[in-house]
Amino acid sequence: MKIKTVLLLMMLPGFCMAQSTLVEYRHNLDKLITLNIRAQPVSEVLNKMSKAGDFYFSYNGKLFNQDSVVSINMHNKPVRDVLDQLFTGKVDYREIGEHVILRYAANHLTIEPENITSAERLYLISGYVVDTETGRKVKQASVYEKRLLQSTLTDDDGYFKLRFKGDHTEVILTASKENYRDTSLVFLSDIKVKPEGYEDADAEKANGLSKRNMAESGFSRFFLSSRQRIQGLNIPDFFANTPFQASLTPGLSSHGAMSSQVINKFSLNIIGGYTAGVNGFEMAGMFNITRGDVKKFQIAGVYNGIGGSVDGLQIAGLANDVRTKVNGVQAAGLINHVKEDMDGVQIAGLANIVSKAVHGTQIAGLGNFSARETDGMQIAGLGNITSRSMKGMQIAGLFNYAKEMKGVQIGLININGNSTGYSIGMINYSHRGYHKISVSANETINTNVAIKTGNSKLYNIILAGKNFSDSAKIEAFGLGFGHDFLFSNRVSVAAEISAQYLYLGNWNDTNTLARLQTNLQVELVRGITIFGGPAYSVYRTEGANGSPGKGYSKQVEPAKHHSFSTQMKGWMGWNVGITLF
Repeated sequence: MKIKTVLLLMMLPGFCMAQSTLVEYRHNLDKLITLNIRAQPVSEVLNKMSKAGDFYFSYNGKLFNQDSVVSINMHNKPVRDVLDQLFTGKVDYREIGEHVILRYAANHLTIEPENITSAERLYLISGYVVDTETGRKVKQASVYEKRLLQSTLTDDDGYFKLRFKGDHTEVILTASKENYRDTSLVFLSDIKVKPEGYEDADAEKANGLSKRNMAESGFSRFFLSSRQRIQGLNIPDFFANTPFQASLTPGLSSHGAMSSQVINKFSLNIIGGYTAGVNGFEMAGMFNITRGDVKKFQIAGVYNGIGGSVDGLQIAGLANDVRTKVNGVQAAGLINHVKEDMDGVQIAGLANIVSKAVHGTQIAGLGNFSARETDGMQIAGLGNITSRSMKGMQIAGLFNYAKEMKGVQIGLININGNSTGYSIGMINYSHRGYHKISVSANETINTNVAIKTGNSKLYNIILAGKNFSDSAKIEAFGLGFGHDFLFSNRVSVAAEISAQYLYLGNWNDTNTLARLQTNLQVELVRGITIFGGPAYSVYRTEGANGSPGKGYSKQVEPAKHHSFSTQMKGWMGWNVGITLF
């Protein structure tokens, strides 16, 4: 096989880094600006640069001391040069859309080729990745060719080897390592082909993938090898689009080690796959792990892990985990988790968890949780929790909680911090609502105590009563609901309905009393209100006259009453009392 000489264009580290700049950076870093700043904080310098260049900076607040005072005087210089002087080479710069991303990168790399050979339709490059300051070989650095989607990691000695097949014109190798600046090296060859359907992923299409690393989270870490996780850390900003990919496992993919850098329109993963994004359809026998966004449809037998957002339909046998937002429908056998906002519908056998706001519907066998506001509906077998405002409806088998309730709660126990809506259940508690205790008497029972919680729109009543008498004792307990019609700060009218069980000396007979009463309420002083008004009662008993125990009432209904049947009586009555708090 004939070996021909290959021209190496760039060898010097500085020249390599300059080439890296041309490859990675775009127009914002090349804009010319003028700054004359004396003794101002770094954050203010960045703000003035942003305004002068008409772009935005994005950075972690821990990257540098924003209050450090600096002076800088540069006339008609590229943004890149200003940043180099400001941070003395300790910060790296990347562009995504209108944003310039600042990240820590105090160290520099270079590629030192060892062997460059070319034969018919075969091109081989091997060498080392070296730290330019220390001269040490850098292990676990990513070396890749962007257009051909081929990559490898350096070994413990910093050594790499890559083979390329096809008719070539040039090869551009890029070396990347976390906390290092990227460097690129161009080799002449005869490359004329690239993967079918390949196109560079626009920076805006990448959607800020560099900010997220799904490989280091939850279940995804369990499914991926250490080499795949390192690849994601080393190459956070390069992505490509292709129409199709297929994987047996994340390590056995049609895109090889570069699968996590590729956004696909159709993705088929027999066991599981690891990709940069989906803009169409993705299916897996067990799991899908996606660094970026999923659009349209994704389904997995066990688990979907998404570093970006979901816009469409996502289905998993056990769990869906989305690290930004969802706009569409999520369905999982056990758990749906969204780290930011959820707009749409979530259905889970166990629980739905949203770390920010929900706009739509959550349905779960056990519980639903929204860390911020919910605008829609929560339905759960056990309980619903909205940490802030709830606008809509909560329905649960046991309990509902919302800090600010502006809708309807239906459950055995309903709790809220403040409510302008309705809570329907056995126990309703509003921290800033009613906490009232009423003592009253009526035509049937001369001593009643009621606890009222909720708000003026709808409050819950837990009541107990006893008719103190030597020959007509009655003991009662029950529940009710009420609504206050407010006419002023001191005057209101209450409409209340209640149902009570009456104990008349034995538990063999069922005796129930239902009452509908209206009370005029007048607040005498703050915390003390007197009330009184008419009532209508319906009494039903299964016992015969004379059956109650010794000393208990044998006839609950008054002399003036009307009969619906032999067991059911009705009559008009009255109610008076005092309310505290």
